[in-house]
Amino acid sequence: MTTAVAWMAPICAAIGIATAIYLGKWVLAQDPGREKMNSISLKIQQGAKAFLLSEYKLLIIFMVVVAIVMAFALSWITALAFITGGVLSAAAGYVGMHVATRANTRTAHAAEESVAKALNVAFKSGLTMGLCVASFALMGLSLWLILLVFGVDTVELMKTHVGMVEGFATGASAVALFARVGGGIYTKAADGGADLVGKVEAGIPEDDPRNPATIADNVGDNVGDVAGMGADLFESYTGSIIAPTILAVTFSALGYFGAFGSPDMVWAIIYPVLIAGCGIITSIIGLFAVRAKEGAALHKALNRGTYLAAVLEIIVIFIIFFMWNNVSANSPIFLFGSVLCGLIAGLLIGKITEYFCSDKYRPVHKIAESAETGAATVIIEGLSTGMLSTIAPIVLVALAIIGAFTFGNMAFPSIQSTSGSIAVGLLGVGLAATGMLSNTAITIGVDAYGPVADNAGGIAEMAGLPEEIRDRTDALDAVGNTTAAIAKGFAISSAGLSAISLFVSYQATMHAALPSFELTLTNPLIVAGIFIGAMMPFMFAALTMGAVSRAAHAMVEEVRRQFREIPGIMEYKAQPEYDKCVGISTTSALHEMMLPGILAVIVPIAIGCFDPAMLGGFLAGAVSTGMLMAIFMSNAGGAWDNAKKYIEQGFFGGKGSDAHKAAVVGDTVGDPFKDTSGPSMNILINLMTIISLTFAPLFIVIQNML
Repeated sequence: MTTAVAWMAPICAAIGIATAIYLGKWVLAQDPGREKMNSISLKIQQGAKAFLLSEYKLLIIFMVVVAIVMAFALSWITALAFITGGVLSAAAGYVGMHVATRANTRTAHAAEESVAKALNVAFKSGLTMGLCVASFALMGLSLWLILLVFGVDTVELMKTHVGMVEGFATGASAVALFARVGGGIYTKAADGGADLVGKVEAGIPEDDPRNPATIADNVGDNVGDVAGMGADLFESYTGSIIAPTILAVTFSALGYFGAFGSPDMVWAIIYPVLIAGCGIITSIIGLFAVRAKEGAALHKALNRGTYLAAVLEIIVIFIIFFMWNNVSANSPIFLFGSVLCGLIAGLLIGKITEYFCSDKYRPVHKIAESAETGAATVIIEGLSTGMLSTIAPIVLVALAIIGAFTFGNMAFPSIQSTSGSIAVGLLGVGLAATGMLSNTAITIGVDAYGPVADNAGGIAEMAGLPEEIRDRTDALDAVGNTTAAIAKGFAISSAGLSAISLFVSYQATMHAALPSFELTLTNPLIVAGIFIGAMMPFMFAALTMGAVSRAAHAMVEEVRRQFREIPGIMEYKAQPEYDKCVGISTTSALHEMMLPGILAVIVPIAIGCFDPAMLGGFLAGAVSTGMLMAIFMSNAGGAWDNAKKYIEQGFFGGKGSDAHKAAVVGDTVGDPFKDTSGPSMNILINLMTIISLTFAPLFIVIQNML
């Protein structure tokens, strides 16, 4: 029975892949519009494909080197799992971007008929991406997990082979970090150059064909906000599944769930993938609820799909735990409460993010109002908004941790020891992260439709379509900015919960092998580790923000040069050299993404080799400040962006006014906040935590040699 239940996860993943193929074919079958629209879309496709292939070449080198190190330092099976996680993450991003770069012109053409039809095309394109991310991740992870659970026959073999799931998560996290940072640098360099010279200096509209950076800007939307975002959520989704799984494997090896092969032990290991599998099916059902009528609020149509999927997921998760409860000597039904804590916290965090980032609410209105007194007050108000936005999400995460721990503790009353009781309580915390991201497919679908709508608006303007078409795509894009911020909120919050679970797994693994291992503040090395870890997100933000600044500077100079040296651009008599700007973004992104990514891998390994306890303090510090930085930067950036769009709707002087120019400056500051540094933070803390856990056997060997 348990074997059959375990196979439900890859079956659900296969259904998700089949649905993604259907949706992708449906999108590509739509009318792409007139020839001029197609030619612009083709340039975007070519630029995005060229960048992604160049990025993947560098990633292949990186992954081969790391895999060789893993094979010698750990095991060949961990190295193989590492490669599997990385390849599937890259594949999901590529497939999603392939559809998105072709959906843009189809969305623009659909907008000529109605905004409802345009939403349908863009959202189905986004859900194609969402289903690919969730299904590829679940397929790879569940098959490795089934091999772990049913392919070994002793506890010792299970402890040895747990590296297969750890390696998978490490591969997913490594690719995600490079994809998010590289794509973020690319898109924000182009966006900054296009806005600062085009809008502010030349006074021409966004995506005006006279602006040399427009093609690079639209390419960036895809490599950063589609492929990069997909890899980001692939990593977060994988982490949310693997955190309770590794905890369950670790605690099973310690005997907390009874004898080897007992129902409680097997269910504790496989239930996270079952929850994720059900989430794919409920996301597909949620698709049918996303229907917009002309004149209706677009965000309500998207929310309907998200809320329907969430309600169905809650029902299905209860059934899963009811099935486990029937074969258990304990009361695992209480773990349903842990999942519920994560789901509720995730939904509430999404609503809070919407409040701070949407142009429907007061925080964005205040930023727009501050633009009347210049760019400086826009930046001050945006920073204040971003900082305030961290309070409620952090409190909700804290409450989710307490609630999930309490329910987890109630699930196994037969465990009498203090350490065992704490263990199952922490299992509930890991499960809360799984619940928070269980509907990842539709969450990404609602997010990834935004860049498609943004590209559609660019194509509409460059192709000279009537202004009302751009108004329709702008309406889609404005909602997309908010849904993107909400998706980032889910990813960031779940990363915190997952990192806590992985951190506990690291502590338990080290303590089981080294009984003297303790994490206490009386150890000066641990205190030093906390401070160094707390510094890491700031260093990472500095490196990525600086990279965007340098790349944007080169872009601004190139756009100015073309306006100055190519006569006739402003009169539409000469064609800008779009490829020069695409080249600047590509070169800058590929060059600048390497250092932050390599540091995220090397630093925790180096500290762990020096002192594993110091690494424990390092991880605690990094998770704490990393979560705060991620929420602050993502929400501040989203609020600045929508404040600019709010002014463009005609408020405070509208387009071309001094307030608009000030808001553009704020938006340019916010771009790397929300699309480069901020969303990379959750990957950073997950990657450093999973790297630490994966290389724990190496740290143990070194300590035993000393």
